[in-house]
Amino acid sequence: MIIQSCFRTFQNIGLYSVFKQVGTLRKQKQRVTAVLLWGSLFINNTDTSSMDLSTFMAEPVTDKKHLEDNQDDMKTRMELMIMKIQTDFCRALEKEEDAETKFRVDRWTRQEGGGGITCIMQDGRVFEKAGVNISVVSGSLPPPAVAQMRARGKKNFGEGQSLPFFAAGVSAVIHPRNPMVPTIHFNYRYFEVKDSSGEVQWWFGGGTDLTPYYLNEQDATLFHKALKTACDKHDNTYYPRFKKWCDDYFYIPHRGERRGVGGIFFDDLDSPSQEKAFQFVKSCAEAVIPSYIPLVKQHKDDGYGYHERQWQLLRRGRYVEFNLIYDRGTKFGLQTPGARYESILMSLPLSAKWEYMHNPEESSKEGQLIKILKNSKN
Repeated sequence: MIIQSCFRTFQNIGLYSVFKQVGTLRKQKQRVTAVLLWGSLFINNTDTSSMDLSTFMAEPVTDKKHLEDNQDDMKTRMELMIMKIQTDFCRALEKEEDAETKFRVDRWTRQEGGGGITCIMQDGRVFEKAGVNISVVSGSLPPPAVAQMRARGKKNFGEGQSLPFFAAGVSAVIHPRNPMVPTIHFNYRYFEVKDSSGEVQWWFGGGTDLTPYYLNEQDATLFHKALKTACDKHDNTYYPRFKKWCDDYFYIPHRGERRGVGGIFFDDLDSPSQEKAFQFVKSCAEAVIPSYIPLVKQHKDDGYGYHERQWQLLRRGRYVEFNLIYDRGTKFGLQTPGARYESILMSLPLSAKWEYMHNPEESSKEGQLIKILKNSKN
């Protein structure tokens, strides 16, 4: 079927005569394969009119002609991928809300290079605050950001230097109104940095994690299963490795507890190849909707009272503490010249609460959650 489809495509664009000169497919596989590959490259490099950007939440950050002229560049592919993820997730969330509640869309630019698209929904019946952002930025990494990367083992990142960089990523944090619906966070990103020797270093990073206010083991199982399925399609060692990394990363040392029930987290992924790493990241990003929307559907109309709401606000306080004190992405954003701080801080909830020495009873539902957060469960 694939061969027939290719023949029809080439015939339509006047290349069918090439195949008539190739001979029998079985006898001349290599020549046919070469023609197929050449034809594929021909189409990819010339047919730019098919790039439809009208379905996205806003116009891309990068000029459309540049995207069309550089369709095979990883920077282009990543920008288009994260824009689709943003659009699909925003539309899925809007379907769970009342009809009049929609995302506010802000497309912004950055003087130093690039910009982003911030989508925010606030004060909905289902979602108290939902932020789904993309950013596509370039410029010079300031010395503090370079030092942060050197500390992670990046080589040829000279001390005290500013280095040219490109970064593209999608990030979302969803704070539901109902305490029975968990908060979700995900972030998937791609970096390129020209190091001190002039060589371009690239890597991917990201992850998805769940922060419930009340423990529901069925919800946690469904969530983790969706992420494991996405990981296993590429490497069956990814899920256990990146699950542990997530548990370790989303840890609040001064509280002695994790932020939520985990998920996956990874950074500095530069193997086995750029293409395979990209496909893995794409699979993980596409797993967000099936891992989370079923939980929203199931619990958005659950009953709750004042007590549950106050507990939700206290747990949000922990979320704020982690994001402002420990989160690597927040630190990087705040250190980047010309950063859009409203977008960086969109992860913070509308409302949060702190009480002095609050400790729930161990036998209570709140106490059961704390027990899990202090002792990770496989």
